[in-house]
Amino acid sequence: MVQLVHASPGRSRFRVPLLGDRTLDPHYVRGYVEAVPGVTRARLNQVARSVVVEHAQTPEVRDRVAAALDGLAESRPPRRVSTGRDRTNGADPLPLVAGVATLVLVPLLPPPVRAFVTWAHISGTIREGVGALFTRGITVEALDATAVTLTALRRDWMATNVTQTLLSLATFVEGTTRRAADDLLAHLMRPDLGEVWIEDTDGRRHRVPADSLSEGDRVVVAAGETIPVDGTVAAGLASVNQAAVTGESLPKPKEPGDAVISGSVVEDGRLTITAERIGAATTMARIASFLRTALEDDRGILSKAAELADRRVAITLAAGLVVLALTRDARRLEALFLVDFSCAVKLGTSVAIKTAMGRAARRGVLIKGGAALEGLAAADTVVFDKTGTLTHNSLDVASITCLGSQCRGEDDLLALVASVTEHSTHPVAGAVVDLARERHLAHIDHEAVEFFIGHGLSTMVGGRSVRIGSRHYLEEHEGIDFAPFEDALADLTADGASLLYIGADGVPHGVIAMRDRVRADAGEVVEALRAAGIERLVLITGDPGPAGPDLGAHLGLDHVHAGIAPEDKAHIIADLQQEGRRVAFVGDGVNDAPALMAADVGIAMPRGADIARATADVVLTEDDLDGVARTRMLATETLRRIDRTFQASAVVNTGVLIGAALGRLPPTPTALLHNGTTIGVLIAATLWGRDDRA
Repeated sequence: MVQLVHASPGRSRFRVPLLGDRTLDPHYVRGYVEAVPGVTRARLNQVARSVVVEHAQTPEVRDRVAAALDGLAESRPPRRVSTGRDRTNGADPLPLVAGVATLVLVPLLPPPVRAFVTWAHISGTIREGVGALFTRGITVEALDATAVTLTALRRDWMATNVTQTLLSLATFVEGTTRRAADDLLAHLMRPDLGEVWIEDTDGRRHRVPADSLSEGDRVVVAAGETIPVDGTVAAGLASVNQAAVTGESLPKPKEPGDAVISGSVVEDGRLTITAERIGAATTMARIASFLRTALEDDRGILSKAAELADRRVAITLAAGLVVLALTRDARRLEALFLVDFSCAVKLGTSVAIKTAMGRAARRGVLIKGGAALEGLAAADTVVFDKTGTLTHNSLDVASITCLGSQCRGEDDLLALVASVTEHSTHPVAGAVVDLARERHLAHIDHEAVEFFIGHGLSTMVGGRSVRIGSRHYLEEHEGIDFAPFEDALADLTADGASLLYIGADGVPHGVIAMRDRVRADAGEVVEALRAAGIERLVLITGDPGPAGPDLGAHLGLDHVHAGIAPEDKAHIIADLQQEGRRVAFVGDGVNDAPALMAADVGIAMPRGADIARATADVVLTEDDLDGVARTRMLATETLRRIDRTFQASAVVNTGVLIGAALGRLPPTPTALLHNGTTIGVLIAATLWGRDDRA
């Protein structure tokens, strides 16, 4: 129960028992409290289990804070991801070390001590098997426990310890893999924001820690820096790249009164921003929250191999109990339990998956395990983010249109704009200059260029004043009216193009239409996915306007969602899953990470953000979208082969099981036949790996 310990005007201290949980993420709690209307700052002391809150001097605000703290537990606050100093969730090497030491020492010990050491060694596996038996029924863990117990009961101490050591090795490898993933996610989800510049009311600037910002602070962000808050521009002009958050490929001009979002990068200029959302309430913090929630939400697709292996464990155990009850023959029981249905299933599946991963890697695709293959094979819907997936992270010149009488043709207009903008870093300038070089157009001399960040530029060319930039800049700032050409401009923008406006001597001179560069193989990939059994293809884009729908119509996609915020991408994935669909999502940006994790299988492009690659199940290493279709086909082929492995091992082992139950097969032939089946499965999977034609 939250308790108000001390109160003074504008300041309160609460004791919160939940803060005693050392795994609680303090950044989330502080942001959670600071998100309460009227709160300006919160400071946590987890040792004292208290929080000091600075707030407006009204009782209502204090009551709201108390209510929010009472509801903190119900809000499912995220826990901290493990780090290199927090080893509680990592791989514990002690069982493996103990196993190796036991293998060395057991032969040297006297029989009574040998028995005691062996039973102590396998006690953990027995406990796990018994626990699994009572919580999840008869599983592979139960079979592992049964196997080591039976071997120990036969007083074969060396075989018992070898089996247990191999189990410890598998557990250690799994834990190490999980630890590496957790460390990377911890780094990505909780980056060090460092310090930021803020401006006092008297205009003086000083640096403060980013996590100490309050609502209403005036944050100063210069070129090359990341915006740390959601807010409104109070002063300055800048070109802001929002691609990491919204997926929009073009930088946006920002001026006083415009909204900005955290995670965006100022490319040119400087902004003074009034902070409106800070800490956990910012856009980027909400993305991180989505990641934490997804990590905690262990939907755990149970792999087909484990599921079917567990079913066959039940068959083996049941058959053993029946035979023991009917015959009282311990040798038959021993022979029966040597018939491990799960052995060929698990090992064969593991080799098949690793083989598929190797084949995919040779073709430029990294697959993060069997669950990814399983999810991709089961998918019936593929959702694409637009920027960086179906399109390149660059622009193409779609058309060049002369408007003024002085414009002498496309090449004349293109050469003019390319010559003036060649030193600009804006992606529009890059596309224009690239096309001019392809056409081998001559450079046109001009005077010094004056840049107006976020708007355009001006210069003199051959005695003429030339203005290039947005329509707003040319019309509002330079008085060049494009209204007489409204119909022509509407036709150019109807199919989603963005326009670069050019004026000369105060009158319209021309426009250049720009479009996202669509991947040349996008259409073929769409057709290949449909041929591979994908029923529905969906496009999601943060770009507003017609660009997304036009691209979807061009490629024949089933549905397009345009103007989508980062967190809403994950909601769209969830809605599709609610319809019963198995969803694969293809993306490349920080803003795609929640959707990559929400999907049944996430696929990241090679040039995407680190966090996209870290959260994806499949990563393309070559800039080739066809890898998505090829990996889908590889996944379905792998699952078909695993199914055949299940069937073959079931037939052979069932025959061996019957022979052992009838007493026709003593333990040694039983072991030979069973292990021969396993070896055959492994050889078949390995030979498939050498054939790259599938």
